[in-house]
Amino acid sequence: MSSKNEVKLGIFIAAAGIVILFGKLGVFGFLGHALWPLVLLLPGLFLHVLFFSRRASAAVLIPAGILTVWGLVLGICNAWGWGLMRPMWPLLLLGIAVGLYEYSLYAPVRTGGLSAAAIILGLLSLVLFIFGLLGTGSLYLLGAVLIALGLWMIIGKGRSGSRKKWNRGW
Repeated sequence: MSSKNEVKLGIFIAAAGIVILFGKLGVFGFLGHALWPLVLLLPGLFLHVLFFSRRASAAVLIPAGILTVWGLVLGICNAWGWGLMRPMWPLLLLGIAVGLYEYSLYAPVRTGGLSAAAIILGLLSLVLFIFGLLGTGSLYLLGAVLIALGLWMIIGKGRSGSRKKWNRGW
């Protein structure tokens, strides 16, 4: 065997030994446990790069937006605890909204209905996220807002309009 081949074989054997040693020490398990959301985030970012470098059609923006947002949400939950998923689950809907909205912006054919649907889904996601952050207190807040809105309609706005109608009738 030539000396170049022996050096290459020696490097390969040493690298295999390092991989086995790191595996037994749990390095790869830790990296896999800590960094798995990158499996979603990196393809999402890559699809964005493909589109904006003009190597792919606008259709890749739908999965790109979804994967990017989901990778970020799952990465945050993985880093700071899965208890955060309780209020953050609506952001998974936001990922779908982002993907659809990006596609509606850059699609060759304008789809106004798609962008409106994406905006509605995104707003719904954010409202659910805010209610999730407030917890059960959100029901009290919703009740108070509905009472205030009803009172405003009865007393404030309805007062001037109802007097005019009332006076005209007599």
